[in-house]
Amino acid sequence: MPESWVNLAERIGSDLHVDLSGPGSRRAVLIRALRDAVRDGRLAPGTRLPPYRSLAADLGLARNTVADAYAELVAEGWLTARQGSGTRVAERVASPKRPRTPKPAPARPAAPAYNLRQGTPDAASFPRTAWLAAARRALGAAPNEAFGPGDPRGRVELRRALADYLTRARGVRADPERIVVCSGFAHALRLLFAGSRGAGGGVLRGPFAMESYGLGFHREILESSGVRTVPLGLDEQGARIEELARGLKVRGVLLTPAHQFPTGGPLHPSRRAAVVDWARAGGGLVLEDDYDGEFRYDREPVGAVQGLGPERVVYLGSVSKSLSPAVRIGWMVLPEHLVDDVLAAKGEREAWASVLDQLTLADFIASGQYDRHIRRMRQRYRNRRDRLVTALAERAPHITATGIAAGLHAVLRLPPGTEASAVKAAAWQGIALDGLAAFRHPGAVMPAGDGLVVGYSTPSEHAYGAAVEALLRALPPSDGEAGPADGETGPDH
Repeated sequence: MPESWVNLAERIGSDLHVDLSGPGSRRAVLIRALRDAVRDGRLAPGTRLPPYRSLAADLGLARNTVADAYAELVAEGWLTARQGSGTRVAERVASPKRPRTPKPAPARPAAPAYNLRQGTPDAASFPRTAWLAAARRALGAAPNEAFGPGDPRGRVELRRALADYLTRARGVRADPERIVVCSGFAHALRLLFAGSRGAGGGVLRGPFAMESYGLGFHREILESSGVRTVPLGLDEQGARIEELARGLKVRGVLLTPAHQFPTGGPLHPSRRAAVVDWARAGGGLVLEDDYDGEFRYDREPVGAVQGLGPERVVYLGSVSKSLSPAVRIGWMVLPEHLVDDVLAAKGEREAWASVLDQLTLADFIASGQYDRHIRRMRQRYRNRRDRLVTALAERAPHITATGIAAGLHAVLRLPPGTEASAVKAAAWQGIALDGLAAFRHPGAVMPAGDGLVVGYSTPSEHAYGAAVEALLRALPPSDGEAGPADGETGPDH
Protein backbone atom coordinates (compact mmCIF):
# COMPACT_ATOMS: atom_id res chain seq x y z
CA MET A 1 0.00 0.00 0.00
CA PRO A 2 1.36 3.46 -0.81
CA GLU A 3 2.64 5.35 2.23
CA SER A 4 1.06 8.70 1.20
CA TRP A 5 -2.59 7.96 1.95
CA VAL A 6 -5.05 5.84 3.88
CA ASN A 7 -8.83 5.38 3.42
CA LEU A 8 -10.51 5.63 6.83
CA ALA A 9 -14.09 5.43 5.47
CA GLU A 10 -14.86 2.20 7.29
CA ARG A 11 -13.46 3.59 10.52
CA ILE A 12 -14.75 7.14 10.73
CA GLY A 13 -17.49 7.25 8.11
CA SER A 14 -15.67 9.39 5.53
CA ASP A 15 -12.67 9.40 3.24
CA LEU A 16 -9.56 10.98 4.74
CA HIS A 17 -6.24 11.60 3.05
CA VAL A 18 -3.28 11.22 5.45
CA ASP A 19 0.00 12.33 3.95
CA LEU A 20 2.88 10.21 5.35
CA SER A 21 5.56 11.73 3.15
CA GLY A 22 8.15 14.24 4.27
CA PRO A 23 11.13 14.22 6.56
CA GLY A 24 11.21 12.85 10.07
CA SER A 25 10.40 9.65 11.90
CA ARG A 26 7.27 7.67 11.18
CA ARG A 27 5.86 8.86 14.50
CA ALA A 28 6.56 12.55 13.69
CA VAL A 29 5.12 12.24 10.19
CA LEU A 30 1.90 10.64 11.52
CA ILE A 31 1.52 13.30 14.23
CA ARG A 32 1.94 16.06 11.66
CA ALA A 33 -0.55 14.42 9.26
CA LEU A 34 -3.24 14.00 11.93
CA ARG A 35 -2.66 17.50 13.29
CA ASP A 36 -3.07 18.94 9.76
CA ALA A 37 -6.26 16.93 9.24
CA VAL A 38 -7.75 18.44 12.41
CA ARG A 39 -6.49 21.94 11.63
CA ASP A 40 -7.99 22.14 8.12
CA GLY A 41 -11.30 20.64 9.15
CA ARG A 42 -11.05 17.21 7.55
CA LEU A 43 -11.31 15.71 11.06
CA ALA A 44 -14.13 17.59 12.78
CA PRO A 45 -14.44 17.98 16.59
CA GLY A 46 -15.97 14.87 18.12
CA THR A 47 -14.87 12.58 15.27
CA ARG A 48 -13.87 9.14 16.57
CA LEU A 49 -10.52 7.85 15.29
CA PRO A 50 -9.87 4.17 14.59
CA PRO A 51 -8.23 2.08 17.31
CA TYR A 52 -4.45 2.42 17.12
CA ARG A 53 -4.08 -1.27 16.27
CA SER A 54 -6.38 -0.93 13.23
CA LEU A 55 -4.72 2.26 12.02
CA ALA A 56 -1.28 0.71 12.45
CA ALA A 57 -2.33 -2.26 10.31
CA ASP A 58 -3.82 0.01 7.60
CA LEU A 59 -0.71 2.20 7.45
CA GLY A 60 1.84 -0.56 7.82
CA LEU A 61 3.24 1.04 10.98
CA ALA A 62 4.24 -0.43 14.31
CA ARG A 63 1.49 -0.38 16.93
CA ASN A 64 3.69 1.54 19.37
CA THR A 65 4.31 4.23 16.74
CA VAL A 66 0.59 4.92 16.36
CA ALA A 67 -0.05 4.63 20.11
CA ASP A 68 2.72 7.16 20.82
CA ALA A 69 1.33 9.53 18.17
CA TYR A 70 -2.15 9.35 19.73
CA ALA A 71 -0.69 9.97 23.19
CA GLU A 72 1.28 13.00 22.00
CA LEU A 73 -1.78 14.56 20.35
CA VAL A 74 -3.84 13.90 23.49
CA ALA A 75 -1.20 15.66 25.55
CA GLU A 76 -1.23 18.62 23.15
CA GLY A 77 -5.01 18.88 23.35
CA TRP A 78 -5.77 17.86 19.78
CA LEU A 79 -7.35 14.55 20.82
CA THR A 80 -9.18 13.12 23.83
CA ALA A 81 -9.09 9.54 25.07
CA ARG A 82 -11.67 8.10 27.46
CA GLN A 83 -12.29 4.56 28.55
CA GLY A 84 -15.15 3.10 26.56
CA SER A 85 -15.45 5.94 24.03
CA GLY A 86 -12.15 5.61 22.20
CA THR A 87 -9.99 8.37 20.86
CA ARG A 88 -11.74 11.42 19.43
CA VAL A 89 -10.91 14.85 18.08
CA ALA A 90 -11.15 17.29 20.99
CA GLU A 91 -14.34 19.36 21.06
CA ARG A 92 -12.40 22.44 22.15
CA VAL A 93 -10.28 22.38 19.04
CA ALA A 94 -11.96 24.81 16.66
CA SER A 95 -11.93 23.66 13.07
CA PRO A 96 -10.79 26.56 10.97
CA LYS A 97 -13.31 27.66 8.39
CA ARG A 98 -12.19 27.41 4.86
CA PRO A 99 -11.99 30.83 3.30
CA ARG A 100 -14.82 31.55 0.93
CA THR A 101 -15.58 34.60 -1.05
CA PRO A 102 -18.90 35.87 0.31
CA LYS A 103 -21.60 36.37 -2.25
CA PRO A 104 -23.18 39.80 -2.12
CA ALA A 105 -26.72 39.67 -0.79
CA PRO A 106 -29.23 40.53 -3.51
CA ALA A 107 -30.70 43.98 -3.12
CA ARG A 108 -34.38 43.71 -2.31
CA PRO A 109 -36.72 46.63 -1.94
CA ALA A 110 -38.31 46.96 1.44
CA ALA A 111 -41.84 45.56 1.56
CA PRO A 112 -44.43 48.35 1.60
CA ALA A 113 -46.09 49.03 4.93
CA TYR A 114 -49.48 49.63 3.27
CA ASN A 115 -50.90 47.94 0.20
CA LEU A 116 -53.36 50.23 -1.60
CA ARG A 117 -53.10 48.53 -4.96
CA GLN A 118 -56.38 47.69 -6.62
CA GLY A 119 -57.79 44.27 -7.34
CA THR A 120 -57.48 42.29 -4.11
CA PRO A 121 -60.15 41.76 -1.45
CA ASP A 122 -59.40 41.88 2.26
CA ALA A 123 -57.78 38.48 2.84
CA ALA A 124 -58.72 38.50 6.52
CA SER A 125 -62.42 38.64 5.59
CA PHE A 126 -62.51 35.29 3.81
CA PRO A 127 -65.54 33.41 5.23
CA ARG A 128 -63.60 30.49 6.62
CA THR A 129 -66.30 29.01 8.83
CA ALA A 130 -69.02 29.14 6.17
CA TRP A 131 -66.64 27.86 3.49
CA LEU A 132 -65.59 24.93 5.68
CA ALA A 133 -69.22 24.04 6.36
CA ALA A 134 -69.96 24.18 2.63
CA ALA A 135 -66.96 21.94 1.91
CA ARG A 136 -68.17 19.35 4.41
CA ARG A 137 -71.68 19.32 2.98
CA ALA A 138 -70.37 19.18 -0.59
CA LEU A 139 -68.01 16.30 0.11
CA GLY A 140 -70.71 14.39 1.95
CA ALA A 141 -73.14 14.73 -0.95
CA ALA A 142 -70.67 14.30 -3.82
CA PRO A 143 -71.21 11.24 -6.03
CA ASN A 144 -68.31 8.85 -6.47
CA GLU A 145 -67.75 9.90 -10.07
CA ALA A 146 -66.87 13.41 -8.88
CA PHE A 147 -63.51 12.01 -7.76
CA GLY A 148 -62.58 10.82 -11.22
CA PRO A 149 -61.18 12.86 -14.11
CA GLY A 150 -62.88 16.25 -14.20
CA ASP A 151 -65.33 17.35 -16.87
CA PRO A 152 -63.82 20.25 -18.88
CA ARG A 153 -67.18 22.02 -18.74
CA GLY A 154 -66.95 22.08 -14.94
CA ARG A 155 -69.04 20.28 -12.35
CA VAL A 156 -72.72 20.34 -13.19
CA GLU A 157 -73.55 21.30 -9.59
CA LEU A 158 -71.53 24.50 -9.97
CA ARG A 159 -72.83 25.33 -13.44
CA ARG A 160 -76.41 25.04 -12.20
CA ALA A 161 -75.71 27.19 -9.14
CA LEU A 162 -73.95 29.79 -11.30
CA ALA A 163 -76.79 29.85 -13.83
CA ASP A 164 -79.32 30.56 -11.05
CA TYR A 165 -77.15 33.19 -9.36
CA LEU A 166 -76.06 35.06 -12.49
CA THR A 167 -79.61 35.17 -13.81
CA ARG A 168 -80.96 36.51 -10.53
CA ALA A 169 -78.15 38.88 -9.47
CA ARG A 170 -76.54 40.03 -12.70
CA GLY A 171 -79.28 39.74 -15.32
CA VAL A 172 -77.30 37.19 -17.34
CA ARG A 173 -79.21 34.87 -19.61
CA ALA A 174 -77.43 31.76 -18.42
CA ASP A 175 -77.94 28.10 -19.21
CA PRO A 176 -75.76 25.49 -17.43
CA GLU A 177 -74.96 23.93 -20.81
CA ARG A 178 -73.44 27.23 -22.00
CA ILE A 179 -71.26 27.77 -18.95
CA VAL A 180 -67.63 26.62 -18.98
CA VAL A 181 -65.68 26.75 -15.73
CA CYS A 182 -62.09 27.98 -15.78
CA SER A 183 -59.53 29.10 -13.20
CA GLY A 184 -60.10 32.83 -13.61
CA PHE A 185 -60.40 35.68 -16.09
CA ALA A 186 -56.83 35.42 -17.38
CA HIS A 187 -57.30 31.69 -17.97
CA ALA A 188 -60.51 32.41 -19.87
CA LEU A 189 -58.65 34.85 -22.14
CA ARG A 190 -55.91 32.32 -22.79
CA LEU A 191 -58.44 29.64 -23.72
CA LEU A 192 -60.31 32.01 -26.03
CA PHE A 193 -57.23 33.37 -27.80
CA ALA A 194 -54.36 30.91 -27.28
CA GLY A 195 -56.04 27.63 -26.41
CA SER A 196 -54.35 24.86 -24.45
CA ARG A 197 -51.81 24.37 -27.24
CA GLY A 198 -50.36 27.88 -27.15
CA ALA A 199 -50.47 30.83 -29.52
CA GLY A 200 -52.82 30.38 -32.42
CA GLY A 201 -54.69 27.45 -30.86
CA GLY A 202 -57.58 29.45 -29.44
CA VAL A 203 -61.12 30.09 -30.58
CA LEU A 204 -60.99 33.81 -31.42
CA ARG A 205 -58.89 35.80 -33.85
CA GLY A 206 -57.99 39.47 -33.87
CA PRO A 207 -57.74 42.33 -34.07
CA PHE A 208 -59.70 43.26 -30.93
CA ALA A 209 -60.62 46.64 -29.49
CA MET A 210 -59.95 47.34 -25.80
CA GLU A 211 -60.73 50.30 -23.59
CA SER A 212 -57.85 52.77 -23.68
CA TYR A 213 -57.34 52.22 -19.93
CA GLY A 214 -57.27 48.72 -18.47
CA LEU A 215 -55.05 45.98 -17.08
CA GLY A 216 -51.87 45.64 -19.10
CA PHE A 217 -51.56 41.89 -18.66
CA HIS A 218 -54.95 41.37 -20.33
CA ARG A 219 -53.60 43.17 -23.38
CA GLU A 220 -50.41 41.13 -23.17
CA ILE A 221 -52.36 37.86 -23.20
CA LEU A 222 -54.03 38.81 -26.45
CA GLU A 223 -50.88 40.15 -28.07
CA SER A 224 -48.83 37.11 -27.06
CA SER A 225 -51.43 35.07 -28.95
CA GLY A 226 -50.87 37.13 -32.08
CA VAL A 227 -53.92 39.35 -31.60
CA ARG A 228 -53.43 43.05 -32.31
CA THR A 229 -55.26 45.31 -29.85
CA VAL A 230 -56.75 48.69 -30.73
CA PRO A 231 -57.52 51.25 -27.99
CA LEU A 232 -61.10 52.49 -27.68
CA GLY A 233 -61.54 56.00 -26.29
CA LEU A 234 -63.19 56.75 -22.94
CA ASP A 235 -65.24 59.64 -21.61
CA GLU A 236 -67.64 60.24 -18.73
CA GLN A 237 -70.15 57.80 -20.27
CA GLY A 238 -67.66 54.95 -20.59
CA ALA A 239 -66.17 53.44 -23.73
CA ARG A 240 -66.79 55.42 -26.92
CA ILE A 241 -68.72 52.71 -28.74
CA GLU A 242 -69.30 54.99 -31.74
CA GLU A 243 -65.64 54.54 -32.67
CA LEU A 244 -66.43 50.91 -33.54
CA ALA A 245 -69.03 52.01 -36.07
CA ARG A 246 -66.70 54.62 -37.55
CA GLY A 247 -64.51 52.06 -39.18
CA LEU A 248 -62.33 50.40 -36.58
CA LYS A 249 -61.46 47.14 -38.33
CA VAL A 250 -61.79 44.78 -35.37
CA ARG A 251 -63.51 41.47 -34.84
CA GLY A 252 -64.53 42.13 -31.27
CA VAL A 253 -64.18 44.34 -28.23
CA LEU A 254 -63.26 43.71 -24.59
CA LEU A 255 -65.23 45.90 -22.15
CA THR A 256 -65.76 46.42 -18.41
CA PRO A 257 -69.28 47.86 -18.73
CA ALA A 258 -70.54 47.54 -15.14
CA HIS A 259 -67.59 49.49 -13.69
CA GLN A 260 -64.97 50.67 -16.15
CA PHE A 261 -61.53 49.69 -15.01
CA PRO A 262 -59.83 51.70 -13.69
CA THR A 263 -61.55 55.06 -14.27
CA GLY A 264 -64.90 53.94 -12.82
CA GLY A 265 -68.49 54.45 -13.90
CA PRO A 266 -70.86 52.23 -15.87
CA LEU A 267 -71.24 52.17 -19.63
CA HIS A 268 -74.13 54.45 -20.60
CA PRO A 269 -77.35 52.56 -21.44
CA SER A 270 -77.39 53.86 -25.02
CA ARG A 271 -73.85 52.62 -25.55
CA ARG A 272 -74.69 49.23 -24.04
CA ALA A 273 -77.37 48.80 -26.66
CA ALA A 274 -75.13 50.23 -29.38
CA VAL A 275 -72.30 47.74 -28.82
CA VAL A 276 -74.71 44.81 -29.07
CA ASP A 277 -76.18 46.28 -32.28
CA TRP A 278 -72.65 46.68 -33.67
CA ALA A 279 -71.83 43.04 -32.88
CA ARG A 280 -75.05 41.76 -34.45
CA ALA A 281 -74.67 43.83 -37.60
CA GLY A 282 -71.12 42.78 -38.37
CA GLY A 283 -70.78 39.38 -36.74
CA GLY A 284 -68.58 40.83 -34.02
CA LEU A 285 -68.17 39.64 -30.49
CA VAL A 286 -68.23 41.44 -27.12
CA LEU A 287 -66.18 40.12 -24.21
CA GLU A 288 -67.75 41.38 -20.98
CA ASP A 289 -65.44 41.47 -17.97
CA ASP A 290 -67.73 41.67 -14.92
CA TYR A 291 -64.88 41.80 -12.42
CA ASP A 292 -66.62 43.47 -9.44
CA GLY A 293 -70.23 43.99 -10.48
CA GLU A 294 -71.60 42.84 -7.11
CA PHE A 295 -70.09 45.77 -5.21
CA ARG A 296 -72.29 48.82 -5.69
CA TYR A 297 -73.01 51.57 -3.17
CA ASP A 298 -74.77 54.69 -4.46
CA ARG A 299 -76.55 53.48 -7.56
CA GLU A 300 -79.02 50.93 -8.79
CA PRO A 301 -77.67 47.57 -9.94
CA VAL A 302 -76.31 47.59 -13.48
CA GLY A 303 -77.20 44.38 -15.28
CA ALA A 304 -74.90 42.55 -17.63
CA VAL A 305 -74.66 43.59 -21.29
CA GLN A 306 -74.90 39.87 -22.06
CA GLY A 307 -78.59 40.01 -21.23
CA LEU A 308 -79.14 42.23 -24.29
CA GLY A 309 -77.46 39.84 -26.73
CA PRO A 310 -76.45 36.43 -25.38
CA GLU A 311 -75.41 35.18 -28.85
CA ARG A 312 -72.98 38.06 -29.40
CA VAL A 313 -71.55 38.46 -25.86
CA VAL A 314 -69.17 36.27 -23.86
CA TYR A 315 -69.78 36.96 -20.18
CA LEU A 316 -66.71 36.45 -17.96
CA GLY A 317 -66.53 36.40 -14.18
CA SER A 318 -64.70 34.91 -11.21
CA VAL A 319 -64.58 34.91 -7.41
CA SER A 320 -61.19 36.67 -7.26
CA LYS A 321 -62.73 39.94 -6.03
CA SER A 322 -65.81 38.64 -4.25
CA LEU A 323 -64.13 35.83 -2.27
CA SER A 324 -60.41 35.42 -2.85
CA PRO A 325 -57.93 34.99 -5.71
CA ALA A 326 -56.79 31.87 -3.85
CA VAL A 327 -60.04 30.17 -4.93
CA ARG A 328 -59.03 29.58 -8.53
CA ILE A 329 -62.49 29.51 -10.11
CA GLY A 330 -63.93 31.61 -12.91
CA TRP A 331 -66.55 31.09 -15.61
CA MET A 332 -67.54 31.88 -19.16
CA VAL A 333 -71.16 32.15 -20.25
CA LEU A 334 -70.80 31.51 -23.97
CA PRO A 335 -72.85 31.98 -27.10
CA GLU A 336 -74.06 28.56 -28.18
CA HIS A 337 -71.86 28.50 -31.28
CA LEU A 338 -68.67 28.86 -29.21
CA VAL A 339 -69.25 26.17 -26.58
CA ASP A 340 -67.80 23.22 -28.47
CA ASP A 341 -64.80 25.20 -29.70
CA VAL A 342 -63.95 26.40 -26.19
CA LEU A 343 -64.26 22.87 -24.80
CA ALA A 344 -61.97 21.60 -27.56
CA ALA A 345 -59.45 24.30 -26.66
CA LYS A 346 -59.65 23.37 -22.98
CA GLY A 347 -59.07 19.65 -23.49
CA GLU A 348 -60.75 16.43 -22.52
CA ARG A 349 -60.26 16.78 -18.77
CA GLU A 350 -60.41 19.52 -16.17
CA ALA A 351 -56.78 20.44 -15.55
CA TRP A 352 -57.14 23.80 -13.81
CA ALA A 353 -60.04 24.33 -11.41
CA SER A 354 -60.17 21.91 -8.47
CA VAL A 355 -63.28 19.76 -8.53
CA LEU A 356 -63.45 19.89 -4.73
CA ASP A 357 -63.44 23.70 -4.80
CA GLN A 358 -66.11 23.65 -7.51
CA LEU A 359 -68.35 21.47 -5.36
CA THR A 360 -67.75 23.69 -2.35
CA LEU A 361 -68.52 26.87 -4.28
CA ALA A 362 -71.70 25.30 -5.66
CA ASP A 363 -72.93 24.60 -2.13
CA PHE A 364 -71.74 28.01 -0.92
CA ILE A 365 -73.88 29.71 -3.58
CA ALA A 366 -76.91 27.41 -3.34
CA SER A 367 -77.06 27.69 0.46
CA GLY A 368 -77.23 31.50 0.33
CA GLN A 369 -73.83 31.97 2.00
CA TYR A 370 -72.39 33.67 -1.08
CA ASP A 371 -75.15 36.31 -1.05
CA ARG A 372 -74.66 36.88 2.67
CA HIS A 373 -70.92 37.27 2.21
CA ILE A 374 -71.42 39.77 -0.64
CA ARG A 375 -73.83 41.86 1.45
CA ARG A 376 -71.45 41.88 4.42
CA MET A 377 -68.43 42.86 2.32
CA ARG A 378 -70.44 45.45 0.39
CA GLN A 379 -71.14 47.27 3.64
CA ARG A 380 -67.54 46.92 4.84
CA TYR A 381 -66.09 48.27 1.62
CA ARG A 382 -68.63 51.06 1.52
CA ASN A 383 -67.51 52.13 5.00
CA ARG A 384 -63.90 52.15 3.85
CA ARG A 385 -64.77 54.20 0.80
CA ASP A 386 -66.65 56.68 2.98
CA ARG A 387 -63.67 57.01 5.33
CA LEU A 388 -61.41 57.78 2.38
CA VAL A 389 -63.80 60.33 0.87
CA THR A 390 -64.35 62.01 4.24
CA ALA A 391 -60.62 62.23 4.91
CA LEU A 392 -60.04 63.81 1.49
CA ALA A 393 -62.82 66.35 2.04
CA GLU A 394 -61.36 67.38 5.40
CA ARG A 395 -57.63 67.25 4.67
CA ALA A 396 -57.22 67.49 0.89
CA PRO A 397 -60.34 69.11 -0.56
CA HIS A 398 -58.51 69.89 -3.82
CA ILE A 399 -58.32 66.13 -4.56
CA THR A 400 -61.47 64.58 -6.02
CA ALA A 401 -62.28 60.86 -5.76
CA THR A 402 -64.10 59.46 -8.80
CA GLY A 403 -65.46 56.07 -9.79
CA ILE A 404 -66.66 55.52 -6.22
CA ALA A 405 -70.30 54.52 -6.74
CA ALA A 406 -69.19 50.91 -7.09
CA GLY A 407 -66.18 48.65 -7.01
CA LEU A 408 -63.17 48.20 -4.75
CA HIS A 409 -61.05 51.19 -5.72
CA ALA A 410 -61.22 54.93 -6.27
CA VAL A 411 -59.37 57.23 -8.64
CA LEU A 412 -57.94 60.29 -6.92
CA ARG A 413 -57.78 63.07 -9.50
CA LEU A 414 -54.59 65.11 -9.16
CA PRO A 415 -53.44 68.50 -10.41
CA PRO A 416 -51.85 68.24 -13.88
CA GLY A 417 -48.25 67.12 -13.87
CA THR A 418 -48.24 65.73 -10.32
CA GLU A 419 -48.94 62.01 -10.83
CA ALA A 420 -45.36 60.77 -11.05
CA SER A 421 -44.24 62.74 -7.99
CA ALA A 422 -47.30 61.57 -6.03
CA VAL A 423 -46.53 57.90 -6.79
CA LYS A 424 -42.94 58.49 -5.66
CA ALA A 425 -44.10 60.28 -2.49
CA ALA A 426 -46.46 57.39 -1.74
CA ALA A 427 -43.56 54.95 -2.03
CA TRP A 428 -41.58 57.05 0.45
CA GLN A 429 -44.54 56.78 2.82
CA GLY A 430 -44.46 53.00 2.49
CA ILE A 431 -47.53 52.78 0.25
CA ALA A 432 -47.92 50.46 -2.72
CA LEU A 433 -50.25 51.92 -5.36
CA ASP A 434 -50.32 52.84 -9.04
CA GLY A 435 -50.92 55.96 -11.04
CA LEU A 436 -53.46 56.10 -13.85
CA ALA A 437 -50.68 56.13 -16.44
CA ALA A 438 -49.78 52.54 -15.51
CA PHE A 439 -53.07 51.35 -17.06
CA ARG A 440 -52.99 53.35 -20.30
CA HIS A 441 -52.91 51.48 -23.60
CA PRO A 442 -49.72 52.42 -25.51
CA GLY A 443 -51.80 53.48 -28.47
CA ALA A 444 -54.25 55.67 -26.56
CA VAL A 445 -54.39 59.25 -27.89
CA MET A 446 -56.60 60.82 -25.21
CA PRO A 447 -55.03 60.68 -21.72
CA ALA A 448 -57.43 60.52 -18.81
CA GLY A 449 -55.47 63.05 -16.77
CA ASP A 450 -53.34 62.60 -13.67
CA GLY A 451 -54.57 60.36 -10.90
CA LEU A 452 -53.86 57.68 -8.32
CA VAL A 453 -55.71 54.36 -8.39
CA VAL A 454 -56.35 53.59 -4.72
CA GLY A 455 -57.62 50.15 -3.72
CA TYR A 456 -59.42 50.42 -0.42
CA SER A 457 -60.33 46.73 -0.16
CA THR A 458 -56.86 45.25 0.32
CA PRO A 459 -55.66 46.43 3.79
CA SER A 460 -56.91 44.69 6.89
CA GLU A 461 -59.35 46.60 9.08
CA HIS A 462 -56.75 47.46 11.71
CA ALA A 463 -54.30 48.81 9.10
CA TYR A 464 -56.71 50.83 6.99
CA GLY A 465 -56.73 54.01 9.08
CA ALA A 466 -52.93 54.23 9.09
CA ALA A 467 -52.88 53.56 5.34
CA VAL A 468 -55.23 56.50 4.69
CA GLU A 469 -53.10 58.76 6.91
CA ALA A 470 -49.97 57.82 4.99
CA LEU A 471 -51.79 58.42 1.70
CA LEU A 472 -52.82 61.92 2.77
CA ARG A 473 -49.18 62.77 3.50
CA ALA A 474 -48.23 61.73 -0.03
CA LEU A 475 -50.80 63.83 -1.89
CA PRO A 476 -49.65 66.96 -3.73
CA PRO A 477 -50.63 70.30 -2.17
CA SER A 478 -53.23 72.61 -3.65
CA ASP A 479 -52.19 75.58 -5.78
CA GLY A 480 -50.44 78.17 -3.66
CA GLU A 481 -50.00 75.79 -0.72
CA ALA A 482 -46.46 75.18 0.43
CA GLY A 483 -45.27 71.73 -0.55
CA PRO A 484 -42.22 69.67 0.39
CA ALA A 485 -38.91 71.04 -0.75
CA ASP A 486 -36.72 69.07 -3.10
CA GLY A 487 -35.41 65.99 -1.37
CA GLU A 488 -38.01 66.19 1.38
CA THR A 489 -40.67 63.91 -0.07
CA GLY A 490 -39.65 61.06 2.24
CA PRO A 491 -41.18 60.13 5.57
CA ASP A 492 -41.04 62.38 8.59
CA HIS A 493 -37.89 62.05 10.71
